[in-house]
Formats: sequence, C-alpha cells, structure tokens
Amino acid sequence: MSTRTKLFSKDFTLVVIGQIISLFGNAVIRFALPLYLLNQTGSSTLYGVVTGCAFIPFILLSPVGGILADKVNKRNIMVVLDFITAAVILSFSLLMDGLDLVLLLTVTLMLLYGIAGAYQPAVQASVPSLVREDNFIQANAVINMISSLSSLAGPVLGGILYSSYGLKPVLWVCVACFLASAIMEIFIHIPFAKAASESGIWNMLKNDLKDSIRFIRKDKPVIGRVLLVTCGINLFLSALILVGLPYMITEVLCFAPEQANKLYGFAQGVLGAGGLAGGICTGIFAKRLTLKRAGSLIVIAAVCVLPMGLSLMVGSSALLNYIVMTTGCFLIMICSTIFSVQMMAFVQIETPRNLIGKVTALILTVSMCAQPLGSALYGILFDICKGLEFSVFLFSSAVSLGIAIGANRIFWKLQNSDK
Repeated sequence: MSTRTKLFSKDFTLVVIGQIISLFGNAVIRFALPLYLLNQTGSSTLYGVVTGCAFIPFILLSPVGGILADKVNKRNIMVVLDFITAAVILSFSLLMDGLDLVLLLTVTLMLLYGIAGAYQPAVQASVPSLVREDNFIQANAVINMISSLSSLAGPVLGGILYSSYGLKPVLWVCVACFLASAIMEIFIHIPFAKAASESGIWNMLKNDLKDSIRFIRKDKPVIGRVLLVTCGINLFLSALILVGLPYMITEVLCFAPEQANKLYGFAQGVLGAGGLAGGICTGIFAKRLTLKRAGSLIVIAAVCVLPMGLSLMVGSSALLNYIVMTTGCFLIMICSTIFSVQMMAFVQIETPRNLIGKVTALILTVSMCAQPLGSALYGILFDICKGLEFSVFLFSSAVSLGIAIGANRIFWKLQNSDK
C-alpha cells in the first residue's frame, strides 16, 4: 500500500507521461491526415465521408476496449496499441506516394480511431489500481486535463509543423511519440487479476446491449428522449464544426495555403480551449445548473452559428469571417461541454448502480453514431452549395434551434415532474 499513498506514484506518473506523449501524437496525426486529404482534393464531400468512416471503428471498439480492460493486463493493452499505432503511421508514410491516397488515408484513419477507442478505456480503468480511493477524483481530473490540453496544443503545433515542413516530418514526429510512449509504458506495473467469465466478449456485449435497451425502453423512456436530443446535436451542430471549420478556412476563405493551415491549427486549439473552459465553468457553476435550463445551452449554441452564416452572406473579409467562426465555435464548445456533463449526471442519477456502465456505454455509442452521418451530410452540402456556403450555416442554426426548443419542453416537463 505504501506505493499508493500519494497521487503521483512512480507507476501513475509513467501513465501520465505516456498519456501526454501518446495523446499529443494522436491530436497531431488526427489533425494532419484529414487536412492533407482536403489540401490534395479540395473536396468537402470526400473529407466528410472519410472523417465519418473514421469514427465507425471508434464507436464499435470503445465497448470492446472496456471489456478487454477487465480481461487483459491494462499495461499490455497500452504498450501493444502504442506500438501498433506507430507501425500504422510508419506504413502510411512509406505507402502514401505509391497507393491511392483516399483509400490509404481512409484505412489509416479507421485503424487509428479504432485503436484509440480500445486504448482509452484501459487508461481509465487503470486508475483504481494505481492510486488510493481518496485520490480517484484528482487522478481522473489529471487524465482528463491531459486529454483537453492535448486537443488544445496538438492541432496548433501540428498546424505549424505541417504548414512549415509538410506531412512527412509530422508523420515521423508522431511515430517517435508513440514509440517513446510504448517503451515507457513497459516499465509500468499495474496490479492485475484476470476476471473469471464463462462467456466471450461478444456474448457479454450482446447481453449488456439487451439489458441497456430494455431499461431505456421500459423503465426510463425519458433517457431515450435525452439520447435523441444528443444525437440531433451531434448530427446537425457538432458535425458542422468538424467538417465546416477546416473546409471554410483552407478552401473557401482567401488565405494563402501555409497561412490557412496554421490558422486552422489555431482554430482547433480554440476548440480545445472551449472544451477546457466548459469543464471549468461546470465545476464553478455546478449548483446553478438546473435541468430545466439545459435546453438554453443548446439555444445559445444554435444562435452562435447564425453570425457565421450572416458574416459569410454579407461578404465580410476573410479575416473577419475567421474571427467570427472561431469565436462562435469557442462558445459552442463551452455550451456543449456543460450540456454533456449535465446529461451524463442526469443519466447517472436515473440509472441503477448495476446498470450505469452498460447504459452509459450504449448512450455514448449511439450518440456518436450521429457524428459520422453528420460529417457525410455536411461534406455533401458544402459541395452542393459552393459559393453559397452561408446557407449551410443558416440551415444548421435553424435545425439546431428547432432541436433546442423541443429539448427545452422535455427538460421543463422533467423538472416540473420532480417537484
């Protein structure tokens, strides 16, 4: 027990350092590869479809990763997946000049996102084995903070490296990051006792899915309504940012290519800062965040899209459009982060303890399914509306506002029924 009396023991410190290196490499590579595709093809449809396909393995493998974390030594999962990630990136760098770019990049992104989906549950599940129970909150806060900071700094530095030196040096840096992380993780000791189980992974997944669906459909249908709201936001609002921001900055606004890539990297950093600020605001104003006000957050996010469309419609300068977009996206990220935390807390309160893990996994999986569909939708819309891109933003704002109004009614009824 002596090795777990303080938060930053040797093993937990190695996990934290490995996370810093690994997540930074992840943020850089997820920024650079889709941007390279967009620069090479100029097609928002291709960009939307490819990024949408990349999310599918992440969605499918996240629940599998959670089960594996209970069955296999968590240290081994992290080490093996970091080595595989380095091999995937190295293979892409060697094959990118000889194979079809779209196919190769799609497969590479799908592999990277799938690995990330299986990797992160192992990190989260390792915390109870490395720190004392009274340090759980601090330890999880450290892990989550690293994730937020990597999503903030990674794209900014990735944009500078990519625009200054091209894709190949970025790939080599990422390979080095994952190799360093894997080698460091070899020296971590995580206590492990293999869980006894009579059924395989797929049977466990099937049974968990059945239990979760039965609970949401019969016992707590209100959770299903909340899930529909979340899916709608991911489909019409989150996907707009995912596809629209890089396409507008690098292909539509009149910036030089090197400048556009750097500005897009900075914009991605602003998104990370918005998520970080949303988390901080949630902690500060936790007691004021009532359920009946949750829909107001979606209203604010939907309204923030409106100035982006209006600025484009009146033909403002490229720099002004960029400022309006990044500011709007920053505010949207704050609102969406606070809303996500509120909804997760609501689900945890309404769900019995023995079902929380299963129901949460189902909600996260289903809500994330909307994002690849939205990415493909907006990719096609931006190609159809060339020269009239403002109409896509106005469409997103109008639909999101409609979802917000419906959500407001749901949350007001819930709050009143609790009285």
